[in-house]
Amino acid sequence: MEENGKVLEMRNICKSFPGVKALQNVSLTVYEGRVHALVGENGAGKSTLMKILSGVYEVDAGEIVFKGKSLKHQDIKEIMDLGIAMIHQELSPLENMTIAENLFLGKEPSLKIGCFVDFKAMHKNARRMLEDMGLSYDPARKMRSLSIADMQLIEITKAIHRGASLIIMDEPTSAITSNEIKTLFEHIRKLKEQGTAIVYISHKFDEIFEIADDVTVLRDGQYICSGEIKDYTEADLIARMVGRKIDNYYPKEQAKIGETVLKVKNLNRNGAFRDISFEVKKGEIVGIFGLVGAGRTEVLRAIFGLDEFDSGEIELCGQKIKKLTTDYMIRQGVAMVSEDRRTYGIIPRRSVEENITLTFLKKFMNGVFTSRKKENAVVKEMIQELLIKTPDEDALIQNLSGGNQQKVVLAKWLLGDLKVLMLDEPTRGIDVGAKSEIYRIISQLAGKGVSVIMVSSELPEILGMSDRIIVMHEKTIVGELNVTTATQEGIMTMATGGRYYG
Repeated sequence: MEENGKVLEMRNICKSFPGVKALQNVSLTVYEGRVHALVGENGAGKSTLMKILSGVYEVDAGEIVFKGKSLKHQDIKEIMDLGIAMIHQELSPLENMTIAENLFLGKEPSLKIGCFVDFKAMHKNARRMLEDMGLSYDPARKMRSLSIADMQLIEITKAIHRGASLIIMDEPTSAITSNEIKTLFEHIRKLKEQGTAIVYISHKFDEIFEIADDVTVLRDGQYICSGEIKDYTEADLIARMVGRKIDNYYPKEQAKIGETVLKVKNLNRNGAFRDISFEVKKGEIVGIFGLVGAGRTEVLRAIFGLDEFDSGEIELCGQKIKKLTTDYMIRQGVAMVSEDRRTYGIIPRRSVEENITLTFLKKFMNGVFTSRKKENAVVKEMIQELLIKTPDEDALIQNLSGGNQQKVVLAKWLLGDLKVLMLDEPTRGIDVGAKSEIYRIISQLAGKGVSVIMVSSELPEILGMSDRIIVMHEKTIVGELNVTTATQEGIMTMATGGRYYG
């Protein structure tokens, strides 16, 4: 690359958190008009490096040079004003504010008289920005009414229209549909033509090889290699990311399929889903696929008692559930792992131990007191069994990688008498190595007789881990496929409203 095209240099960056050395002498160089993929396992330091660049974290050691200027101790707003924008993996919108207010946060247009916000201009400009992205949201709509996928699209829109000369995209496609990904890539290509530099963090190799020009690999907080993407294969990147070869990516074992454990009959909820009927047997993994908005998550939430449904029946172990509540389902051995891990899965500012034991704390009670010795012993056993990478059980869970946080969520449910495990996007935002370990845990649970329902937007995951596949389209089930005859093309055909005869 030519030196005069250099936008960003990060030299020998170091960063530590209590008990964790997140980055050690990491360097990164990004050029204008090019997409630079930053890859590595969860915990490799990718997001930490970008949070340092965007002003969220302060660097311990090293130097950052942006457009020839050394950056030192800039806060988030100063970084934004310099022309650096970031789409964060863990979304944090202001949910009680409107879409327009979120899009213009910190850059609100003001009236000529006084210092008041020009809401008319804000809504007009917001509508134009949304239309440019092919989105039809009402700018006055509150963010809290949006799904995770919708919020992701709003964040992408905000970053693209900030006029930044460097945009950091941290897992921007983790919750959006294939059509929306195509639209995003079209905008990325336009930005490249305008000379905008993009740092693209993703665990999806098909995306990396389609959109990236350059790549840097991190592992365990250290720089491994950099180069042009055309000089690497997927196998090359995986080997450098994990430091080992993964032979059996989907370690699905053939479990003994038993009697029906969960049966759903004609479940309906106005505006969310309709005529939902299926069953799951003991030791079976049933995959549910559909595009965003198909109603998959809503079905799981209703079964778990998080949302009410209008009509229909749910049976568990042959018994009709008369009064369905989340507490009842947990006591009956039904668990749900949400796609929104930070909101519904963990308590970020609590320890690994507390996150594992809190749901079933009664198991560790001696009278009115908790047996810390018993609690600690069980948690250490879980950490060892699920290969959770943590300094110790007292480490704050927010300092763990996404993959290890997900293992903690699974560990929590394993303390109960688990019969049915419902997983909503169980590997969202998780790296290739951690994914394989999550798959191993799921397969082992099925082998022990647990019934598993797995919602996923990743077709290889659905095909690699399921015994049966249920396909949803426009809030209802449109078909069921045997995994031995199903194909990616056939599943996608059904998910988009077409007919498949495989």
